[in-house]
Amino acid sequence: MINPVQSVQIAIGSITSAKMRSALTALGIIIGVAAVVANVALGASFTQYFADELGAIGTNFIIIDGREDNLFFDHELELLKNTPGIDGVSPITWSSAEAKYMSESRIATVVGVSADYDEVRNMKMSEGSFLTDKDRYTAVLGCDVANEKFDRKIGLQNSIDLTFRLDDGTSVTRKFKVKGITEEVNFFGDPSATPNNDIFIPIDTMMELTGENDYSSFFASAASLDTVEETAKEMDKRLARNFGVSKRDMDDKDAKPYAITTQTELLEMTGVWADAIGTLLTAVALISLLVGSIGIANIMLVTVTERTKEIGLMKSLGFTSVDVLSLFVVESAVVGLFGGTLGSLLGVAGAYGATSVIGLPNVFPVTLIVVGFGVSVGVGLIAGAFPAYKAAKMNPVDALRHE
Repeated sequence: MINPVQSVQIAIGSITSAKMRSALTALGIIIGVAAVVANVALGASFTQYFADELGAIGTNFIIIDGREDNLFFDHELELLKNTPGIDGVSPITWSSAEAKYMSESRIATVVGVSADYDEVRNMKMSEGSFLTDKDRYTAVLGCDVANEKFDRKIGLQNSIDLTFRLDDGTSVTRKFKVKGITEEVNFFGDPSATPNNDIFIPIDTMMELTGENDYSSFFASAASLDTVEETAKEMDKRLARNFGVSKRDMDDKDAKPYAITTQTELLEMTGVWADAIGTLLTAVALISLLVGSIGIANIMLVTVTERTKEIGLMKSLGFTSVDVLSLFVVESAVVGLFGGTLGSLLGVAGAYGATSVIGLPNVFPVTLIVVGFGVSVGVGLIAGAFPAYKAAKMNPVDALRHE
């Protein structure tokens, strides 16, 4: 019986003796594997992109939004701060104000926050620093406010005037010194979900100026991503009890005057998107691979026909059916491995180019290359199995007589 080393040597000899045929055989594998590797890598890149986008919002975050006015006060803030598993909580108030820099005036969104907002919101500063509990009339500007909203850029230590219109028709104006400027944040192309166009001031100062004493919402951070859901449930229980929501209505979101959104919920939602994109891309790639494997099978069948006399000669010299079968199977596997190597490299290069153009993170799992090789060899073996079986079953006398 022929040994594996001899099988590989004979297979390589056969491949190199018919370069065009071998190249056409490998081409289907190359295209198919390249498509699989590139599309799976793109799917992983989309998953990473969604995770990075959510990470830009905050770390292990839990958002509690009020559905009514005059709902959240200091009592609710303390209730949330004392919830087990909470790493930090920042109350938030929002208001529209007229921002004036030098002689220019623009309407801007002003957000009142506490010093904890820096940590729970995962704020990144391009210049300066964030607010502290000791700050009064200081502001942190979103990058677009500092660099694009006015004709002249606003820098650190510059001052802006903020004018708030009160409910009684009067207005109040105060000068704020710029303490910091945020880094640019992109979130699924939605500027409203980023700090880029916001002006942040101490929440106590904002409530003093506007005369309001309630909070619009809370932005909290759990101790870890693994405990986000557990912590959010405990917060939900405490708030529901606080607002008199009955136990039977705990699962009814419409029965509560507030809404809770967690990072894990958004991760699951974006995970569904990423899985759908990945599944679609992989399905397209598998179709390419299927077409390639059919091409290999066809070419191998033609090869068997072309080499009928050679098969008859091999059998007359003592090669068994198993030997002939192994030779053709090994030849298919070698072609598959060669095509898989080039296909994997081409797929990685294609995925890198696509992610660079689209602006996605480059993610290439090591297992992806292994899978690429495995798929290519597997396709080669499967596509070559029937032609190899056909060759092995040939009668040596009939094969030698073949014209």
